[in-house]
Amino acid sequence: MFNPRFLVVSIGNPLPKYDSLHSAGHFALNGLSKVLRYPAFHEVTLGKQKCLVSQGSKYILVQSPTLMNVSGGFVARVWQDIVKGHEASSLSLVIVHDELEKDFGVVRLTAWDRSHKGHNGIKSIKGSLSQGKYPESPFARIAIGIGRPAERDAATVSKYVLDRIADDKRRVLEEEVPWKVAEQLIELENEWRSEIQP
Repeated sequence: MFNPRFLVVSIGNPLPKYDSLHSAGHFALNGLSKVLRYPAFHEVTLGKQKCLVSQGSKYILVQSPTLMNVSGGFVARVWQDIVKGHEASSLSLVIVHDELEKDFGVVRLTAWDRSHKGHNGIKSIKGSLSQGKYPESPFARIAIGIGRPAERDAATVSKYVLDRIADDKRRVLEEEVPWKVAEQLIELENEWRSEIQP
C-alpha cells in the first residue's frame, strides 16, 4: 500500500532575527503546523544543525536555520538524513519559499526543474541536491507570492524583501497562506498517486 511521506522545508532568513518578506516560507510553515494540528515546532538536530521541526504521520516540517542564500547544504543533508529512514519511493521533498513574481498571498505548486529566476535560495539548493539521484522521489516547490516593488533596481528589491514585515502581511502569511499551502500539498500527493496508480 502506498503510504507517502513529505519532507517540507521552508527557506528564508532565520526568524525572529530576520522578520521580513524573504522569510515568507517560515511564516507559512509556522501556520501550517497549526492547520495540520501538528505539535509545536521544537529544536532538534537534523542535517548536522539545530533547526525547528514539527512532525506528524505524513509531513515532516523543517525550518532551515541558515541564511536564505546558503540553504542548499542544509537541505541536502536533511534530505539525506530523512531518506535513510524511509523508502525513497514513498518520500517527497517540498521546498516552501518566497516568490517576487507572484502577487502577495498567492500560493502555487511549482515544478522542481523550473528556472530559479534569480532566487538564490533555490539556486543554492539545486547546486547541492540533484533530483536525478532520487528518480523515485518527487521533488517540488511551493512558491508564496510576496509581490514586488514598482521599481525593479536591485537596491529597491533588496530593501523590499529584507525590511521588517508589516503586521498585517505577517498575519496573512501565518493565518491565510498555510491553508493554501496545505491545498498544494494535497494536489502534489494526488498527482503522485495518479502517476503510480493509474
